Amino acid sequence: MDILLAKSQKFQMNKLRSFLLLLCPALFPVFSLAKALPDQLAVPGGIIKIPVAEMSQKRPKAFYGNNRVAIKASKNQWIAIVGVPLSEKIGRHKITVKTADNSQQFSFSIADKKYPAQYLTIKKKRMVTGFTEADLKKINTDKKAMDRAKSVWTEQPIDADFIAPVDGRLSSLFGLKRFFNEIPKRPHNGLDIAADSGTPILAPASAKVIDTGNYYFNGNTVFLDHGQGLLSAYLHMNSIKVKPGQLVKQGDTLGTVGATGRVTGSHLHWIVYLNKSPVDPALFISKDIARLEARNR
Repeated sequence: MDILLAKSQKFQMNKLRSFLLLLCPALFPVFSLAKALPDQLAVPGGIIKIPVAEMSQKRPKAFYGNNRVAIKASKNQWIAIVGVPLSEKIGRHKITVKTADNSQQFSFSIADKKYPAQYLTIKKKRMVTGFTEADLKKINTDKKAMDRAKSVWTEQPIDADFIAPVDGRLSSLFGLKRFFNEIPKRPHNGLDIAADSGTPILAPASAKVIDTGNYYFNGNTVFLDHGQGLLSAYLHMNSIKVKPGQLVKQGDTLGTVGATGRVTGSHLHWIVYLNKSPVDPALFISKDIARLEARNR
C-alpha cells in the first residue's frame, strides 16, 4: 500500500517557522492547541504515520526491520508511528503489520535531506581525544547502561502529546553533521535548548522514569518511557529530581538545566526515540518551536 509523503524541507534555523507553518498551519493561530500525534516528515531522522487497521480490530503489531513500531488510536484507525533512522537510505521502505488473521506490508518513501555542518570547540580535550584507560572503561560501561534504557518496550498506549521540556532558546537543531575540535563525530541526535543553569526541565508528557545516571559524555541524564518504544532522554543536567520507576505527568520537574558532560555551555540536549531510532524532537512540539526559535533574533 503506497502512502503519499511530504517532500523534504529545508530545516535551517532562519526558516524553521515558515517550514512548520507549511507542515501544520492550523497549529499557530492557537498556540495552546494540543495534538495527539507528532508531525510527519519523510526524511532520515523524521517520522512516518501510516493507517494500518480499523479500530474495530484488535491493535495489530508492526515492525520496521527487527524493531517494534508504536501504534496509536486516532480517528477510528490504528496509526503506526515510524521513526526513520538518520542513517536510512533514500527510497522505498516498508513496515510489516501483523494481526490475529494475517500479515501485510505497507510501503512508504523517504526523501533526501541535507543537514548542515556544525563546528564546535570543546575546551575539555579528553571529551574528544586522548582518553585514559579509566575514561574508556567508563565510556563502555555507560554505553551498556544507555543501550539497556533505549531498548525498553512497554505495551501501554503512548502519550505523544508533548510540550517543550525547557523554556529557553533553540541553540542546535537535530541532524547537524558535527565536528568537535575539527574531528568528525556522529550527527546531532537531539534538539538543544539553551537556558541558564538551574532552569527547570519538565516532563513533556506522562511517562515512567526508566533510568538516571551520570555519564562520561552525556553528564547527568534522565530516560523516560512514554509507551511502545516512544522514549525521551534529557542530557547535561545540573540536578536530577526523579528516580527510576517513578511515574511523572506532563509538567512535572525532572531536574534542572546544567553543563555536565561534553558541552560548550549550559543547555538541555533532548533526544526522542521511536523504534530505537533518534528522531527530530521538533516534530513533537511544533506549537512551541516558533517561540523558542524567536529568541535567536
